[in-house]
Amino acid sequence: MNFTTLPKIELHCHLDGSLRPETIIDIAKKEGISLPSFDIEEIQREITAPLECESLDEYLKKFAIPNLVMQSKESLRRITLELFEDAALENVKYMEVRFAPLLHTARGLDVEEIIESVLDGLKAAEDQFDIKGNLILSCMRTMSTDSAFEVVENGKKFLGKGVVAIDLCASEEEGFCGKFVEPIRLAKEYGYRVTIHAGETGIGRNVLEAVELLGAERIGHGVFIKDCAEAYKIVKEKQVVLEMCPTSNVQTKAVTHFSEHPIYHFHKDGIKVTVNTDNRTVSNTNMANECNIVFNEFNISFEDYKQIYDNSVEACFADVETKEKLKKYI
Repeated sequence: MNFTTLPKIELHCHLDGSLRPETIIDIAKKEGISLPSFDIEEIQREITAPLECESLDEYLKKFAIPNLVMQSKESLRRITLELFEDAALENVKYMEVRFAPLLHTARGLDVEEIIESVLDGLKAAEDQFDIKGNLILSCMRTMSTDSAFEVVENGKKFLGKGVVAIDLCASEEEGFCGKFVEPIRLAKEYGYRVTIHAGETGIGRNVLEAVELLGAERIGHGVFIKDCAEAYKIVKEKQVVLEMCPTSNVQTKAVTHFSEHPIYHFHKDGIKVTVNTDNRTVSNTNMANECNIVFNEFNISFEDYKQIYDNSVEACFADVETKEKLKKYI
């Protein structure tokens, strides 16, 4: 199968993990931002995690430099536009991009300005390229509950205008869901959909709690339901969709090798899986590459691919009209 030309949908992609290295250098020069180097190859090394990366926490260190240049309206708009352009060039028809607004306040922007700037980039990309998209607002698990309320409240006015969901991300500790029950409950009342990073670092029970306590409709990664029977059961019975990211999962050591990734076993056992990049730059990947990995490791058929594509259509937080259009591509 030629995954470059096949239509694709991506549901799990972080904005700050998907910058072009040349854009980082260009913005830094224009805005007077200090970088460790202005050599593109050196910057590429600084922001790309190796496959032999030791952990999720080591992987997350690669986001420090990108966030330095994501502190102005212009840079946020440009970076978003370029990400959607890159996705459109490999025939991604729909993409949900997530970002944590509170990471972009260092130079005085408020949360509403940040969300507006990213939305402006998204809308510009939709006008220029054959792609549709929506935004997911991420709350950092390493921050306070109040910070999550701040994101929920400030993002509310953008619901139905490009913002569709709330997320919890960053370093994963056991039992984190209990801390965020109230802000996620409020988000649901306002109309946010819910996807939660969980089960990425050996804690399958976090997936169970994300579904039971937070009402997660989708789970980012969810690899470790393989080691938690209760989590596995609830994901399968409730048809909670897993946003799986093979390259990232090897880098963060959720799995040691691609061949050990549970995505195909989950798929064959009736769990709804989707294929995603997580971070295009940090993981040095794109959607065609992730699909090829799954194909090469598990020899998936076109019917397998179509089912995974259909899972993505059903699970995406787009409106009915967009979903109907996406169904017709394949």
